Amino acid sequence: MYAIFESGGKQHKVVEGEVLRLEKLEAAAGDQVNFDKVLLVNDGKNLAVGAPYVAGSSVSAEVVEQGRGDKVRIIKFRRRKHHEKQMGHRQSYTEVKITGISLKKAAPKKAAEPKIEETKDAAPKEAAPEKAASTTAKKAAPKKTAAKKAPAKKAEADSKE
Repeated sequence: MYAIFESGGKQHKVVEGEVLRLEKLEAAAGDQVNFDKVLLVNDGKNLAVGAPYVAGSSVSAEVVEQGRGDKVRIIKFRRRKHHEKQMGHRQSYTEVKITGISLKKAAPKKAAEPKIEETKDAAPKEAAPEKAASTTAKKAAPKKTAAKKAPAKKAEADSKE
């Protein structure tokens, strides 16, 4: 049986008895910790995938120790500029041992009643021709203005000849 859960913005695949390092948790050594954000559980027969989390499932763990990782050295250097900057960082972690994975099967959902769609009434169809009539009126207005300008251009063209 294995599970995939989310902790510290990361996803971890675990089995019972596994020891892993997580982002620092506020718990002392020997404390029990439960992770409710379970994304997937596989027990060999059933596969439960969450959307986004599997309801009713959890991963329980025991805190083994709190610690800090190795130092990571950061060096910024610009050649020929007499510029060099050094920094270091040690990330804190919590080491946990997975003690159990639980999957509660949800009760089967009742089949939803089929929705009955009502037929559209005649009222919306009547509104559509009115809308079409108003759009044709808008289209006719620019043609009239264009017709007035056209004779003026013809008169100018006649006067030039």
